[in-house]
Amino acid sequence: MDETSDTRQRLSNRIDQKQRDLQSYLGRERPRRSRLASIGIVGSALAAAFAAGPAAGGTGFTEAVANIFNLPDDSVVWRGLCLLAVICSIAAALATNFATSRSVADRVSAAETASAQLEGLQVALNFGHIEIDEAVKLYQQYATQVAFVEASPAG
Repeated sequence: MDETSDTRQRLSNRIDQKQRDLQSYLGRERPRRSRLASIGIVGSALAAAFAAGPAAGGTGFTEAVANIFNLPDDSVVWRGLCLLAVICSIAAALATNFATSRSVADRVSAAETASAQLEGLQVALNFGHIEIDEAVKLYQQYATQVAFVEASPAG
């Protein structure tokens, strides 16, 4: 094997490893992104729903609910609904802030993009449609975009 094919193989191996690291990262982070988004959406919707009854129906609504559940006072109804609305609103705010503070969606998108770019680079490299120097530059460019993805330990 000459030096060029050896270098090509080593770069190909690095691309393969980076792809595995990216797939592992995406396997962890895509579900997290979905969970945080779902908690934000459901929490906001529930908070609005819990507040809507007393806000729209007034005392007639709270008295009717108190009668249905045999509660001694309708204030228990609106206090309970307000407490539930607050809890759901806090859960939605926390989920949204966790997602934004860690830039989960942006990082997942960057990892997906880098994975696609690396796949294209791997194909070009395997079929000899790219010079080694250019391939190395592109690999460095793509890998830099996902520096937040930790490399798996060498085994």
